Amino acid sequence: MQIDPKEKFYRLQDQIDGLGSVSQVGGERQDAIDHILAGISALSHEVADASDYVPSYDQRSYAQAVKALTDKLNETTTKLAPRSRFQFKSRGKAAATSDLSAPKNDPRLVTDDGLGELPSFPHKNYNEEMARPSTTKVRKPSFSTAKDIAIYGQDGLHIILPSSASRATSSGRLTDLRGCIVDMSLALSGTTSFANLALRDVEGSLVVAGNVAGPAHITGQNVDIYLHCSSHPIIEDCENMRFAPLPAAFDTPEDPVKNQWDQVDDFKWLKSEPSPNWSVLPEEERLAEEIWTKTVPGEKGKDLHDILKAVGIPKH
Repeated sequence: MQIDPKEKFYRLQDQIDGLGSVSQVGGERQDAIDHILAGISALSHEVADASDYVPSYDQRSYAQAVKALTDKLNETTTKLAPRSRFQFKSRGKAAATSDLSAPKNDPRLVTDDGLGELPSFPHKNYNEEMARPSTTKVRKPSFSTAKDIAIYGQDGLHIILPSSASRATSSGRLTDLRGCIVDMSLALSGTTSFANLALRDVEGSLVVAGNVAGPAHITGQNVDIYLHCSSHPIIEDCENMRFAPLPAAFDTPEDPVKNQWDQVDDFKWLKSEPSPNWSVLPEEERLAEEIWTKTVPGEKGKDLHDILKAVGIPKH
């Protein structure tokens, strides 16, 4: 479950308040301080990533809150630091009384060092952003503030996930897509993989799914799917689904023997003969190296239908 950034601020504040009760033995307190520092750093990046959709006033509020957390942590760690054995002697009762009466020490002027009430922190709607009119059909949603990839309700778009989306791989969901190219290979290559993948009602599209470590469940028709899957892909209510492994350009460190991209189970086909609803994409029809490296990533001068035609997907 994704935690609201506002809640993260308050949790970090509570952790700072609790540092005094953490033992110094075995470096436990220093570990707690390092954990808080990492949390503040991650939160700072999250606030920066949200700058294009959070109102400017709220941006300032969150930037000030990040600074307040940093100042509070510095102040707390200074107070908790071991005191020197050598101290100057007190100047006496009169001096102490004089210091207490100084304006800077007046208790009425001491302010609360808490964060106060922060504004709501809306989560970015990547699908709404992708659906906005544009002079190009290419979309590159960052998914930098998301925990998973959820793309839905898109028609006729060329969607390319950049490497920043590799942080959002707890699961992948593509739903209700028509005539789209979805290239997730850059975000899901090497050691990065989806925990699970679901394609729902996808039609007339090309999906480069990348690595899938868990189950893959698919419904739709007229879709070419390139993937590396550690379990049997499952299809249901499908027609003309064609499967192929990832090309050499997207080598995975996984053992090729474990790639079960072609061990597809059709839940709606209970007969002993092979299901007519899916097939292995013949090698001679798979994308050539030039198509992978130039056309699929968005070749200059090629529109979406040119690319779908080049990869053999009929116009929907």
